[in-house]
Amino acid sequence: MKPRHAIYIFFLLGCSLFAAIPQLSIGDRGEAYYKAKRENMVATQIDQRGVRGTRKGVTDERVLDAMRRVLRHEFVREVDKPRAYADHPLPIGYDQTISQPYIVAFMTELLNPKKEHKVLEIGTGSGYQAAVLAELVDHVYTIEIIEKLGQKAKKRLEGLGYKNLTVKIGDGYYGWEKHAPFDAIIVTAAADHIPPPLVRQLKPGGIMCIPVGGRFQVQSLMLVQKKADGSVVTKQIMHVRFVPLTGKR
Repeated sequence: MKPRHAIYIFFLLGCSLFAAIPQLSIGDRGEAYYKAKRENMVATQIDQRGVRGTRKGVTDERVLDAMRRVLRHEFVREVDKPRAYADHPLPIGYDQTISQPYIVAFMTELLNPKKEHKVLEIGTGSGYQAAVLAELVDHVYTIEIIEKLGQKAKKRLEGLGYKNLTVKIGDGYYGWEKHAPFDAIIVTAAADHIPPPLVRQLKPGGIMCIPVGGRFQVQSLMLVQKKADGSVVTKQIMHVRFVPLTGKR
């Protein structure tokens, strides 16, 4: 047999063997890829236990598991999917962003969510924060003032199978009196003050997490706790940067 013929035969045999190996579908390969990305996100960006300067690592295992389960790449634009699990915010249109994974996990942990809790979110955005909370509590009520953004988030969350989420289009400053009081309230846009309607709708013993400050100011992530007697205690947690809370107020 001539060398050239031998090379050609080996080439054909190799192609046949490759074709005989079971191939994963594109969807399967994609999910395996994104699952690995989520695991890396939790290990390197969220569960840090304070190894990155003075930044506190998230330690609540329920929160970490929720971050592993929620498909963050489904909440960003197609062009941003390769960067979905990087530790920074991403644009979602309408001058809004999806918060960085660490901040989502950290604020979720601050709320100390329980399985029986009812939570109000102000600023649905992409729906990602609501999805993380829905993995942890009985029901999430979320309000978005930008109609098109809210409708897209509602459709996305329904498509992903979340049954314990209710989305409303409206001004979140006034909360959602119909479903109050809430065990916890999370605000994902910066207000220049803590809205009194939200404080009123917080259950005694409840917690609210809200960034406070203007667009061009240093914002503070505030923890608001309502005691059993109705008195309120606030605590500054860290400096943050959020898009501003919009609405008539």
